[in-house]
Amino acid sequence: MDIGTIRQVNIDDEMRDSYLDYAMSVIVARALPDARDGMKPVHRRILYAMHDMGIRANSSYKKSARIVGEVLGKYHPHGDGAVYDAMARMAQDFSLRYMLVDGQGNFGSIDGDSPAAMRYTEARLSRIAEEMIEDIDRNTVDFIDNFDGSLQEPLVLPAKLPNLLLNGTSGIAVGMATNIPPHNLRELTAAITFMIDRMIAYEGDPDEAVADITVDDLMEFVKGPDFPTGAMIVGGAELKEAYATGKGRIVMRAKSHIEEMESGRFRIVVTEIPYQVNKSSILERIAELVRDGRLETIANLRDESDRRGMAIAVELKRSAQPRTVLNRLLKYTQLQTTFGVQMLALVNGEPRTLSLRRALFLYIDHRRNVIRRRSEYELGKARARAHILEGLLLALADIDDIIKTIRGADDTDAARAELIGRFNLSEPQANAILDMQLRRLAALERQKIEDEYRQIREYIEYLEDLLRSPRKILALIRDDLQGLADKYGDDRRTELALDMMTSFEESDLVRDEEVLISLTERGYIKRVPAIAYRSQRRGGKGVTGMTTRDEDAVEHLYSAGSLDHILFFTDQGKVYAQRAYMIPEARREAKGTLINAFLALQPEEYITAIASVPTFDKTQGYFVLCTHKGRIKRVPVKAFSQVRSNGLIAMSLDEGDYLGWVKHTTGDQDLILVTRGGQSIRFNENDVRVMGRNAGGVSAIRFRDEDEMAAMDVIDDDEHTLLVVTEKGYGKRTSLSEYTLQHRYGYGIRTLSTNLEKTGPIIDARVVSPDDGLTLITAGGIALRTEVSTINIYSRATSGVQLMHLAEDDALVSIAIVTSLPEEHTGEMVKPEDGHESETMVVMGDDVLDELDDVDVDELDDALLDEEDELLDEEDLGDEDLTDEGPLLSDEDITYGDFDGDEIDPGSDGRY
Repeated sequence: MDIGTIRQVNIDDEMRDSYLDYAMSVIVARALPDARDGMKPVHRRILYAMHDMGIRANSSYKKSARIVGEVLGKYHPHGDGAVYDAMARMAQDFSLRYMLVDGQGNFGSIDGDSPAAMRYTEARLSRIAEEMIEDIDRNTVDFIDNFDGSLQEPLVLPAKLPNLLLNGTSGIAVGMATNIPPHNLRELTAAITFMIDRMIAYEGDPDEAVADITVDDLMEFVKGPDFPTGAMIVGGAELKEAYATGKGRIVMRAKSHIEEMESGRFRIVVTEIPYQVNKSSILERIAELVRDGRLETIANLRDESDRRGMAIAVELKRSAQPRTVLNRLLKYTQLQTTFGVQMLALVNGEPRTLSLRRALFLYIDHRRNVIRRRSEYELGKARARAHILEGLLLALADIDDIIKTIRGADDTDAARAELIGRFNLSEPQANAILDMQLRRLAALERQKIEDEYRQIREYIEYLEDLLRSPRKILALIRDDLQGLADKYGDDRRTELALDMMTSFEESDLVRDEEVLISLTERGYIKRVPAIAYRSQRRGGKGVTGMTTRDEDAVEHLYSAGSLDHILFFTDQGKVYAQRAYMIPEARREAKGTLINAFLALQPEEYITAIASVPTFDKTQGYFVLCTHKGRIKRVPVKAFSQVRSNGLIAMSLDEGDYLGWVKHTTGDQDLILVTRGGQSIRFNENDVRVMGRNAGGVSAIRFRDEDEMAAMDVIDDDEHTLLVVTEKGYGKRTSLSEYTLQHRYGYGIRTLSTNLEKTGPIIDARVVSPDDGLTLITAGGIALRTEVSTINIYSRATSGVQLMHLAEDDALVSIAIVTSLPEEHTGEMVKPEDGHESETMVVMGDDVLDELDDVDVDELDDALLDEEDELLDEEDLGDEDLTDEGPLLSDEDITYGDFDGDEIDPGSDGRY
């Protein structure tokens, strides 16, 4: 059996050659657009097939299946799905900035819905697509054989519009890919006009003028991509890089606004989304984030899009900060995404990465060739027509001899030969005379021939002049494009926010709120929103502030903003820094996280003072540092702006001394220092000179006996009072006017009675205003929050009143001042009416809902639903807190107790 010729080949060579052939076929004939018309072969073939079928913008729609069949059978021997998808994309207003196909029927949606089957949809060319094909029959472009050599197809379209940049494109070839964003027609026209004007004005070769045009010049006109879906572009540096090099990264962000709802809550409404992003995918992603607990402040999510436009409504809970939630949505969803610019296109059949200037110049050069070829084609036709008209005019001038010659001829061929020989005519002229009708002999018809000949001669002169002058061709390109911009141009859809940040720091995703930072003796730290501690009157038993381990006590409790820089000062005089939101958040009763988990503390090093700085750039003044042995110094705030992870020296200490307090001052404020034994001194901070970080400071107060420092604070308003709190729960407020201004390093004056056995030593003292809130924490982890205004004002040398009743083995260890408590988070204790010896109070969260003589726990739900200003609703509770009857209170949300007008005693079940 004859098996044919066997040829020995090297498999490496065969694989290399075959793969290269395949790769080049994909690159040139499938995936990459031509830089001249911005079309891939499939798009060009679709438009040309529709043009060849006579499907114009003013004709009737034709079935998509018929168009796809025409393309497949004549030009594109690939799958029908690829052709139909390409045609459908050209009919989608969310895919192309300027649609090239006018579709009728379902061609897909921005939600990711696929187009209907091609047998159901219809299409025709759009008007702007006709501009792309105009003059294709005037020898303006080269034609090549189709796949079987039976027909001719255009190698490129005449493209009166700069489609490469106008609509952009994307494609993946072998070893390379292209991703070109769409742009606004008016902006591209302005940039091309600018380039052409420069080329026309240049004295030498116009093409040499292009080299002097910079990307900054062009960006005066082309501000940036203009996506069909609108949205926003943020960040300008990377955009400039993309235009300069052809490669870059553009950050797209959804356009949204915040609306206030009737219930006092807010909602975020997204009206435009980034280009090539699926709206359904965004909704699914948001829902997933809510389920995972990463967006816990979202109450509801709806798609309210309709024919009027897009609207994704994200309803928020009452506690949510809209701007923070929006930042989280931008970071974790495709509401903000990037467009990787890769301006790769075919130039002379080879893939090239194009800058903005190069891409615009290639369009100009292509149009210059099209106009030149069109002019040459028109000039040839005009000259041929002028030649015919010259013969007709010659015949009309000697019409009698012409007629006699024709009549004397035996046949047409003889007459043609006679005319050519006798009157010196060409064969086309002789044929035109023989074809001329007798009515053309009329005087009026003769005048028409003369007028037409004159017009043809003028047109010939115009074309010859145009072909002789490259600058006139450039001007014609400019004028043609300007006319198209006037006809099809529209306003920019994509908003440019080039000065807006493109990425989010973690602080941008954190709710800006007041928080309490607590630290135990064993080093457990946590961050809790300030509203987690309900407010009571003085004398209350409080609520559980944290669950501490055996023999562990809360040592520090500080108030700060969640975005503040927290400076941790240690007993060894070092300082560490961390943002407040980086401190692990925990529930009110949780024990927290070991501080060594995120601060590089040394063994036997403990936090003794905490200070907060909102921003180092805007915060002026000084930090005043004071030790337990009374050493004090001032350091500029900015000295702590760059704290290393392993800490910095904040103050040099004497042996046996340790750093205890750090306060921020403006530079001319009074300081007040209080000792544990009840002494106090007030002096101006300028008595303490400014020192460097390594300095050890100067003496602040003279001690009596074995006394030591208990507190230091800054006086910012003489109308405020000094709050003094003792270890056994006593406290008072005293007018600052009773503390006379002295000089540093004196014995000072008494600020507490000498009966320390009753009150215990002073644990802290603060300058407070009546609007401040006070939180007290005991060594046993019990916290009580009250208002400063409920504490009476007493003279200096008095004991004060009982602020908090303590267990026998418990003691106050720390206080924190929360400034200006929000009214909605303040639970108010109402005194009993006359004749009532005791009443029961129910507290939910931070609000006192009601006072009831006999409270039935089963009826609490009804009481909540009847309350107009209830804190919680169903959407604020987790699934575990919901029943068929509605939201119920858990034990941690309810406080029971018998109110006797002065304090809360334990209820019958032993709970507070």
